[in-house]
Amino acid sequence: MLKHSVLAAALSAAVAAPQAYAADKKEQKELAAIRAEIREMKAAYEARLQAMEQRLQQAQSDSAAAKAQLATISGGAPSAVAAASATSGAGAQAGALATPATPTAAAPAVTAYVEPPAAPASTASAGGANPASNLFNPNISMILGGTLQNLKQDPSQYRLQGFAPSGGEVGPGKRGFNLGESELTMAANIDPQFAGQLTFSLSGENEVSVEEAFIQTRAMENGLNIKAGRFLSSIGYLNAQHAHTWDFVDAPLAYQAFLGGQYKPDGVQAKWLAPLDQFLEIGAEAGSGAAFPGNDRNKNGAGAVSVFAHIGDDIGASSSYRAGLSYLHTAAEKRAYEDEGLTNNFSGNSNTWIADAIYKWAPNGNPTNTNFKLQGEYFRRKETGTLNYAVDTDAAASGDYRSVQSGWYLQGVYQFMPTWRAGLRYDRLSSGSPRIGLIDSGALAWANLPILQAYNPKRTSFMVDYSPSEFSRLRLQLARDQSRPGVTDNQIFLQYIMSLGTHAAHSF
Repeated sequence: MLKHSVLAAALSAAVAAPQAYAADKKEQKELAAIRAEIREMKAAYEARLQAMEQRLQQAQSDSAAAKAQLATISGGAPSAVAAASATSGAGAQAGALATPATPTAAAPAVTAYVEPPAAPASTASAGGANPASNLFNPNISMILGGTLQNLKQDPSQYRLQGFAPSGGEVGPGKRGFNLGESELTMAANIDPQFAGQLTFSLSGENEVSVEEAFIQTRAMENGLNIKAGRFLSSIGYLNAQHAHTWDFVDAPLAYQAFLGGQYKPDGVQAKWLAPLDQFLEIGAEAGSGAAFPGNDRNKNGAGAVSVFAHIGDDIGASSSYRAGLSYLHTAAEKRAYEDEGLTNNFSGNSNTWIADAIYKWAPNGNPTNTNFKLQGEYFRRKETGTLNYAVDTDAAASGDYRSVQSGWYLQGVYQFMPTWRAGLRYDRLSSGSPRIGLIDSGALAWANLPILQAYNPKRTSFMVDYSPSEFSRLRLQLARDQSRPGVTDNQIFLQYIMSLGTHAAHSF
């Protein structure tokens, strides 16, 4: 029996061995086929990658040739065009106007609350494979604004009593629907050394003007930055900001009386940012002097100069501040204004001092849900010269003129919900007691110069606005304006402000 069992096992093993061998051979063949397929895929991938690299090299070669040809046609050096394109970088492609290199030590100041920038939209291709596309690729943005105004008093009769009209942006504007001021801005890096910006202002009366057009340095050392062209002066606090960033519909009365709304010189500006842990900025400007309180005097050189200094720092983790002092010196030659149908003018010197301060609070420096800011400015202006009465008429007369005038505003804005804010502002002006030679001598009476009679205009404004995003804002503003004796103007404003395209971050 044992003999038969052994024989059966031997026969079974003999039959199973060829079957196992056959299965092993089949598996080896399948593995070999898979390996062969992997080798083929790898070879195809490497060939495809090599072809793509050749195409990339050819595209870069064609781009360099095109830039060289463009530079030759325009009369420039090909290397300069290539350098400008190569150094544009992501900042230029996103449309952000680069700032000059400054010490990083100054960054910690004013970090508690800075308004968030609009999200940039990059136009660069993946990996920057097409540098020729940045030969002319400025950031373009637009601001659309409009108001609906209900004014109790006739706006054509508006005046700031005691202050000679500036001829600028003064008063509440027209009744009813108004398109308001729209802005079109183009900004880009020019080359490694310079950046530029151009902002057009489009009024509701179909008038186009240049609000800003300047170049500025990018690579100067030691915290120095130079700007040239037309720009919003850095004197004071609010002056350097575009109107669509203001917290109220209109400018404070002090800006209207002393700067004609906003001071925008044509000239050059130099700023120095100190390498400190705190924010310290010192600057100077020299301009043509054509902007109010000066006027165009048809002269060479600088007609106006200004200096300013700003300091700032954090106060703990939730608060920060900035304070400043500015001085503006300019002159006027026959700076004209209308009074009771007659044209009078002033010739002489004008000196203005401005003190400003702003405080911002946000829980742990995060302004997303709630935040508060308190800001104010004080103006003081001294003018000395000659007042010319009723020019180009038989009643024309001239005499000495001297005035010391002042004004201030204080405002607070509280964001009580992520998209809702409310604010209150109070404005006050003092015309002082001007010394007018024609009146002191008895040649004229105050009835001949009614606008210059002493008065202290004032105004109280309340606003609430809703901002679904950083690109849109709807605002309601109520104001009680007492800018002339015995007249109260109750004003209601409904305003919209919409931002299209990328937009630079707002300043502190």
